[in-house]
Amino acid sequence: MRFVLNKEGRHFPPVDSDGFEAEFSSSNVHRDLGGSYSCSYHSRSEPFAVSYPSDPVELVVRDPSLPRPSISLSPTGVTAPGADATIRCQGQRQDVRFFLHKAGDLNPQRHMDPAGAGAEFRIPSVGRQHRGNYSCSYRLQTEPFVSSYASNSVELVVAGGTDPTQPGAVPAPTRPSTAPSGHPDFTHGNIARLGLGAAVLLVLGLILAKACYSRPRGAP
Repeated sequence: MRFVLNKEGRHFPPVDSDGFEAEFSSSNVHRDLGGSYSCSYHSRSEPFAVSYPSDPVELVVRDPSLPRPSISLSPTGVTAPGADATIRCQGQRQDVRFFLHKAGDLNPQRHMDPAGAGAEFRIPSVGRQHRGNYSCSYRLQTEPFVSSYASNSVELVVAGGTDPTQPGAVPAPTRPSTAPSGHPDFTHGNIARLGLGAAVLLVLGLILAKACYSRPRGAP
């Protein structure tokens, strides 16, 4: 097969492969390499039957000449569950888009176009799923695939114990018994069972008494 790499209408030199994949590499990453890429392939014996392009991937190039943004968290310290938290990112330019990153999170990163040189990311009703380390970066509006390096990180700490809805959670406490220590718990069911037992003993006692009084004299 012959693979072709495409970048927004630009075609790179094709790569022939005897297997199912091809590799395109660059030893010198620079700003112009940033962009959205896709690839396609065709048989070398049938060059005019081309596959549909792949899903695109973005190559974002970090530029060390861009000043790193700063980041702050409000409120600081331990945040109570259900409260609101705000992460503010501050840069030195106004023609940028800010991106918020959470360490270890593979979900799409949040972004915002600020009116000035800073952006606020609000997290309403904070829960345990929001705790972690956050950082932010920005990209130029004129060069959307050129990014600053990430800021320092801030840690969002959420107070609270084990969530009872999660596996391994401590079960909710049951209603305590009001019976005195060392005595049975006299619930309605226990009282009913005790009453039935007393009735049975009373009937047996009456039967035995009647049998004793009805025996003839001298009987063993």
